[in-house]
Amino acid sequence: QIQLIESGGGFVQSGGSLRLSCAASGRTFSNYVMGWFRQAPGKEREFVAGINKVGNDTYHEEPVKGRFTISRDNAKNTLYLQMDSLKPEDTAVYYCAANTEYILLRLQLSRNYWGQGTQVTVSS
Repeated sequence: QIQLIESGGGFVQSGGSLRLSCAASGRTFSNYVMGWFRQAPGKEREFVAGINKVGNDTYHEEPVKGRFTISRDNAKNTLYLQMDSLKPEDTAVYYCAANTEYILLRLQLSRNYWGQGTQVTVSS
């Protein structure tokens, strides 16, 4: 199975930027569609952005559209999330996820491979 390790979280002021990384190992990275999810305290885990296997097709949920950018480098087995213009409501634990099919990534969370998460805190 594929193993995922996130990094890059931290504490930032409103309007600031962070870049999250997700390093993959154990399986061929380019065989998986990838996504970022987040979970705020007391809330369900929610989808943030997704990217196809080759990296030329992306999707961003409306709350982050125009501020966050998902990308991947298959040569480095790494997924990224560039987060700009951060807002306090972006505060959450951010998780990367992998699956072989995009619809499974989005709709069957229990069948995803997950990283351990990285905390992002945005102060007002």
